[in-house]
Parts: sequence; C-alpha cells; structure tokens
Amino acid sequence: MNPVTLLVLSKPHASYLRLLEQLPDSTHIVVGNQLEMFENAAPKADVLLNCFSPLRLFRDLFLRCPNLNWVHSFSAGVENTLFPELIASPVPLTNARGVFSRSLAEFAIAGALFFDKKIADMRRQQAESRWVNMDVDELHGKTMGIVSYGSIGHACARLAKAFGMKVVASRRRPELSSSDPLVDRIYGPGQLRDMLAISDFVVIASPITPETRGMVGPEELAAMKPSAVLINVGRGPVVVESALIDALSNHRIRGAALDVFDVEPLPAGHPFYSLDNVLLSPHSADHTPGWTDQSMVFFVENFHRYASGQPLDNIVDKHAGY
Repeated sequence: MNPVTLLVLSKPHASYLRLLEQLPDSTHIVVGNQLEMFENAAPKADVLLNCFSPLRLFRDLFLRCPNLNWVHSFSAGVENTLFPELIASPVPLTNARGVFSRSLAEFAIAGALFFDKKIADMRRQQAESRWVNMDVDELHGKTMGIVSYGSIGHACARLAKAFGMKVVASRRRPELSSSDPLVDRIYGPGQLRDMLAISDFVVIASPITPETRGMVGPEELAAMKPSAVLINVGRGPVVVESALIDALSNHRIRGAALDVFDVEPLPAGHPFYSLDNVLLSPHSADHTPGWTDQSMVFFVENFHRYASGQPLDNIVDKHAGY
C-alpha cells in the first residue's frame, strides 16, 4: 500500500500520541491543534483523527482535505463531530464505540447499589456518629431496563445478569437483539413506556440524535415505578432535565444516578447539587487510568485494518448519528 498521510487534531504533547509509533513506518503523521499546522499536509491527507478538538476546527480542517478516505472520532459520541459536509460526503466516519462500555456499566451497577444498599444513609450516620440498624435491599431479582441497547447496554446487561437481575431493553431495531441471551425481553419503537413501567432501574445508554433528544420526558418518567431509579450514562439531553428535577423533587421516582447533563460542567447552584436522592458524577464514569490510551489503541488497530484493506470497525451511520 502507498504511504498514508495521517492528520491528528490533538494537543501536540498528549501522552496517548506515543502509541502512534505502532503505525507502519511509511505513515506520514502530522499532529497539531491549529489550522495552520496542517497547511502543507491537508491537500494530500488520507486519514483524519479528531482527538476531542472543537467542532469548528475539525470542520475547517476537513474542508481543506479533498482526498480523505477515512475520518475517526476519538470519542464514542459523535454529536460534536458531525456536520453537514461530513454527513453528505462519502468519507466513512468511525468512532470509539464500545471502548468505554465496561466502566460505564460498572457505574450503572454502582448507582443501583448506591440506592439499594442505602450508601448515602450509611455515610450520613457515620458522619453523625450514629448507629441505627437499617434494612437494605438486593439487586437479585430486580429488573434493569436499558434504553438504547448497544455496546454500553450490552455491558450493563452482562453485569446485571451476574447479580441475578432480569434485563429488558429497548432499541430502534429490536430484531438485532432478538437472540441475545442477556436480554429477557426486547422492546421496539413505541414500546418505551411499557418497558419503563416494569423496570426497577432504568439505564439510559442513548447517543444524542434528533430522535433521542428529549426521549425521556414527563410522560416517560410518570410511567416509571415510584420505587425506580434512573441511571444516565448516555447523554444528558436524552432526558428532559426539568421533568427529571420535578420527578426527583416530588419523589415520584426514588432517585437518579447521573454521569451526564444538559450543560457541562454543571453550573453552581443547579438543583441536582442539593437533591438528596441524586448521585452525581462529573461526567467521569469512564475516566479510568489510561482511558485515552484505550481509545488510541482502538484507532491504531483500526488503522492496521485500513492499511491492509480490511473493513473498518465501528463505522458510524452519519445520518442516524451513531
């Protein structure tokens, strides 16, 4: 194969860049975080890797690369990667879908345990030097409902089954999971509220697309059990935040464990900070040691597929948004 020119939109001294040494010696790599740093290489670029750079910069560089064969997003979500020209182009886009699923699934289980084992009550008693016996619950026998069953949902289901839970899930194309042994029942479009009504823990694992934005609103929250907990490891705007605050404030659901929000960082004084039935993570559920290295390892593996003429993994449906 001819030498490949790779443009990497990244902070030039990021530690994960060392893994690019594993690419073929013939690869011409240009790294930068300013448009002028790619001025000479852009016209002949074959591959463009975006490592968390702003959408505007990414778009500007893309438009200066007429010969691209492949674009890769370092993150799993592509809402900050897609723009009209990329969507309309024949250039394939891949992402890091699945790279961070295991850690996000662990957070989902941690959120469920936080409420069933009354961790907040235990910590409160400890801080107050009080000893009062309490009854706790167990996950065994409970139902986890997963909204948008993909790689994150699959990882959640695997852990839930290890705890003896029942797993139900919804997805746009339910036939893709009809034979999944981890799922006890799969729900399709128009059946979300039916699934929510039987779930003890509702895990939101959805990307943000025009179809998923606001998908869980007042009616969906009203369909949930009063004893249910909502856990969001997908994207904040999938849930109507004002409706969730209202449901939590009035105890229409038991609680929520949240890793993602409408606005990040969450502004000071936001109601989520003061609600005692919320477990709040600063969008850090997948920030494990070496998490950026994991994403780069996936890219390097995909690059070797590209270089050898094999099909790329994780091709994004640019029109669907995931």
